Amino acid sequence: MTTGHGDGRGAGGSGNDPEYDPYRAAVDALADPLNDPLPGQQPPEPQPSASAAQPGPQTAADAPYAAEADREPAWYGAAPYEPYAQPTPPVQPAEPARPQQRQAVPQQQAVPQQLAGEPRHESHAPASGPGPHGPATGPSAGAATGPEEDRSTVGLRRPHLEELARRKGIEPPRTRSRIERPPGPTRVEARRAARALRPGPGIIASRAIGEVFITCGVLMLLFVAYQLWWTNVLADQQAGGATDKLQKQWDDHKPGAGPDPERKAGAFKPGEGFAIIHIPRIDVTAPIAQGVSKTKVLDRGMVGHYAEKPLKTAMPWDKKGNFALAGHRNTHGEPFRYINRLEAGDEVVVETQSKFYTYKVTRQLPSTSPSDTGVIDPVPPKSGFTEPGRYITLTTCTPEFTSKYRLIVWGKMVDERPRSKGKPDALVD
Repeated sequence: MTTGHGDGRGAGGSGNDPEYDPYRAAVDALADPLNDPLPGQQPPEPQPSASAAQPGPQTAADAPYAAEADREPAWYGAAPYEPYAQPTPPVQPAEPARPQQRQAVPQQQAVPQQLAGEPRHESHAPASGPGPHGPATGPSAGAATGPEEDRSTVGLRRPHLEELARRKGIEPPRTRSRIERPPGPTRVEARRAARALRPGPGIIASRAIGEVFITCGVLMLLFVAYQLWWTNVLADQQAGGATDKLQKQWDDHKPGAGPDPERKAGAFKPGEGFAIIHIPRIDVTAPIAQGVSKTKVLDRGMVGHYAEKPLKTAMPWDKKGNFALAGHRNTHGEPFRYINRLEAGDEVVVETQSKFYTYKVTRQLPSTSPSDTGVIDPVPPKSGFTEPGRYITLTTCTPEFTSKYRLIVWGKMVDERPRSKGKPDALVD
């Protein structure tokens, strides 16, 4: 195996020398990263081989040829041997000596580039040293002398590179740094948690139904409050206004100034007030209006008089007849709420423009059907009255807050007193 130029001679010896090994010469010429000179030191001079330093004896027959070779140009044959002169490295500023720089890099940090015994890829190039065409050039020479490539860092891992850079006092090579994730759940975990917290169709439907029920409950409560409380407020205001209006009309009317409405047939229109009822036992004072219309009379807090056929009844000033009245027991002023507490002998006073009519309670019917209209007859069958007279009948719904049955209270007139004589004893405190 020969790697020399042309005539078989390579750097560092002759092709005719039996001890010359071109591969070994090329390997010896490579730079050893472990033996690189420290900054500011000169590399050692290469020692010429024994065969090159001590040329063999020349015979007399070879002398002419040697003289002829000296006269020929260098390109005719090999140049005369000259000792290898390594080029002077560039001058670098001296750095202060560091104790750790003199320590050799551990061999386990350097990774060999190839296995021992395998030829290098650049083995075809001439080894360092003078050749037939001048000083040696090529990758091996540059590796031995050039400062551009540092073979001591080839194949090292990141920690080894940082350690080597720290020892040499240079900045370590930059590599991609790992971005640390801030503490907390990842994006996937956050999505899963949000999906788990998201309500399903069943939960949404139950919430909607619950909101509907709550709304209905609130509306029902408002309706109950309206029926049980607000209607009473409105009815009391309207009934009080009607009572005050009647009192003013009666006070302004002068006796003999006009016809007496008690003597005039059909003097009152439906819904028009004409009298005031007083029940001292249950503390009731309410106006009496013509008719029993729910919207025009009863819901306004007034007591209605049965004045329309077939349920037409007598007026209080009639000589004979049953003066029948109706009123709410609950809501809308509820004037007859506690008439169930009336007992025999309790007084009921009806005040008109000209007189006070006083009745005494005689009997009570706790419950009867709404269709039982005989309770308001001129002589009610269940009242205990046996002959025509001047009676009064109070009717209302029962039980409370229902209209299933009717509660009836009867009374008989015991006194008729003109207003000019003052109030009856039942109204005097």
